[in-house]
Amino acid sequence: MWTLAGLLLVTAGLGGIALWQNTYALREQTVSLRHDGKLLRGVLALPERGEGPFGLVVFVHGDGPVDATHETFYRPLWESFARAGYASLSYSKPGIGGSEGDWLDQSMDDRADETLAAVRWARKRPDIDGRRIGLWGASQAGWVLPKVAARDRQLRFVIAVSPAVNWLRQGRYNLLAELDRNGATAREKGAALRRREVTLSLLERRASFAEFQDAVGDVGDMTPKRWAFIARNYHADATADLRAMRGTPLLLVLAGHDVNVDVAETEAIYRKVVPSASLTVAHYPNATHSLVDDDLEHSPWRLTVTAVFAPRELYTGRFLADQARYVSQHGTGRQAS
Repeated sequence: MWTLAGLLLVTAGLGGIALWQNTYALREQTVSLRHDGKLLRGVLALPERGEGPFGLVVFVHGDGPVDATHETFYRPLWESFARAGYASLSYSKPGIGGSEGDWLDQSMDDRADETLAAVRWARKRPDIDGRRIGLWGASQAGWVLPKVAARDRQLRFVIAVSPAVNWLRQGRYNLLAELDRNGATAREKGAALRRREVTLSLLERRASFAEFQDAVGDVGDMTPKRWAFIARNYHADATADLRAMRGTPLLLVLAGHDVNVDVAETEAIYRKVVPSASLTVAHYPNATHSLVDDDLEHSPWRLTVTAVFAPRELYTGRFLADQARYVSQHGTGRQAS
């Protein structure tokens, strides 16, 4: 009985710690927006106190079926921005979290239109300062953020986390990086590259999923919908849109252990096409593509324990503080012309 009582006390204590660590200094509101005939559902996370109007960070997701909170992964960021006096707005992708539609039916232009609709929606709210709205996006958002900023010259800043520039080069880099990480032989790498060339030739001639399946055999986790999504977007390249932003303040966040994105290429292109006066580059040498420390991300038990009992510690080192500092510094100045 005493052992059982002790276990119950420990369990209750751990549960209390988890609840405390997953409670954030925010006021979250469920919000919705109708765009292109479909309802999008999301979350507006306001600072814990005050009536505003607050500055706003609009979140743009990376690849995959992402809900408004990114399975709670965004909340530490929202809290950091809230402490800098900024609200955060994030919508679930179409077909996810109550949003209508299917995110796999979207092009990068569609995603940019959706983000612009969210910005317009926010500017109508009395608790949001329409002159202090910026964008935050990760990974695949790298092809969306510059499109939005090029079209909306009133945006105060853009934060691009682990973005690629060219879809095809990013895919090749990722393929080879993962093969290297898994210890692939030269023969295995050659086979993978040949399969890639076959896939690209099929995409170029607009082959169907059935033709792709006949050509490669084992399609892995590829589905007809995913095949159509890739066919719609594989020519994506952010270079022209980055030029068209014309000086919007931009924070480029790069990770030292990124196997998804060639960070050296990304940095070189951003430095070449984005005016130096508007570009800030932040490096996190120990982090992976998701801005989690490499050793933590590759330890499943540590990752799980951290996510439950210390979710703010999922992000590498000073990342959260740096994000808030950038918003504070760049969210109040005169907008670039």
